Amino acid sequence: MKSLRWSRHRRTRAQLPDDVLAAAWQSVSLLLEYPDDGAPQRFSTVCEVAQQLPPEIGGPLLGFLDDASAIPLADLQADYVDTFDVTRKCSLHLTYFSSGDTRRRGVELVEFKQAYRHAGVELADDSSELPDFLPVLLEFGAFTSREAAWKLLNHYRVGVELLHRALVRRESRWLPVLDALRATLPSLGEDDEIALAELIAAGPPSEDVGIEIGIDNSPYSLDPRLNPRPAPVDLGMPKTGVS
Repeated sequence: MKSLRWSRHRRTRAQLPDDVLAAAWQSVSLLLEYPDDGAPQRFSTVCEVAQQLPPEIGGPLLGFLDDASAIPLADLQADYVDTFDVTRKCSLHLTYFSSGDTRRRGVELVEFKQAYRHAGVELADDSSELPDFLPVLLEFGAFTSREAAWKLLNHYRVGVELLHRALVRRESRWLPVLDALRATLPSLGEDDEIALAELIAAGPPSEDVGIEIGIDNSPYSLDPRLNPRPAPVDLGMPKTGVS
């Protein structure tokens, strides 16, 4: 399997103030979670925060909230499942884009978990979600280690771009949420553009589809569609807005 090139030469620090970056990432994290019965309350909280964010971030978030709040919750839930669970090109698991259904993905998941552990966060072994789940990574960055999350988001920047482009093609109502996230990240580098073109042409690598033994000998599915509907992962910090 050909190894794709991933740029490691972008700016090493975010250009936004820490409090703005944390509020933006937490807002995106909350809006990319499955819209359960608590979604209306989360939407209200994010709305208050988004009004205080820079317009290139807050504007898309408010646009999504206006749209999502206007439809029945059951319809929003069905759309979420159809978008992120059924459509693999819209996976919220970042390692899927770089490693697909291969054993390499297990290595990358371990790297995610090690980054969390190094920052003092232990994901429960029985967690219903994998460590590369984008809302988990963004919450980790918002409340625990922006530096570690920044490095991971930059390393998987091509995956974020592939997810964004898939949402563009679907004309998805979640597209503005990804627009807001991209506004916090650097643009693609030359190596990223090459990797992006290769992945668009060939798709994610494929191998070993099915259930494997994952991190700490816990079972997980290499196919994101087979993972259970995620429950919010508690990183031990409160969910708050911009102070």
